[in-house]
Amino acid sequence: MPTVSMTVNGQAVSGEVEDRTLLVQFIRENLNLTGTHVGCDTSQCGSCVVHVNGDSMKSCTMLAVQANGAEVTTIEGLAQGGEMHPMQQAFQDNHGLQCGFCTPGMIMTGLDMVAKNPNPDEATIRSELEGNICRCTGYHNIVKAVQQAAKTMGG
Repeated sequence: MPTVSMTVNGQAVSGEVEDRTLLVQFIRENLNLTGTHVGCDTSQCGSCVVHVNGDSMKSCTMLAVQANGAEVTTIEGLAQGGEMHPMQQAFQDNHGLQCGFCTPGMIMTGLDMVAKNPNPDEATIRSELEGNICRCTGYHNIVKAVQQAAKTMGG
């Protein structure tokens, strides 16, 4: 079995994986970081979004061996010093979640969106979130959360 090595949330990690192991499986099963969710097994829902080398990626569409040498950030890597990241705080402030299952992927997608466009309008946010499914909220509070976070983060 091949050994993969990468940096996850600032920590060097490695492990043996089968060639067919998905990045989401490696993150959840090998590293026990369960904030990245598996929701659909078909890359439709976006609950598995992480950042790979700074870009959002559905970790169910990428093999762990493809992330060899990469920098990966999961939802667990956002809070610093016990303080939630501004995007996480905005989701809490705006009740941008209900059951919470989609929330990690929504937050990671929102962060990537704001990094590329520091001041997204509502239409842009809705368009960028098309790859993330939420079955509870109707997206209104998620959009508000991304807008608040963008402002807080300097947009």
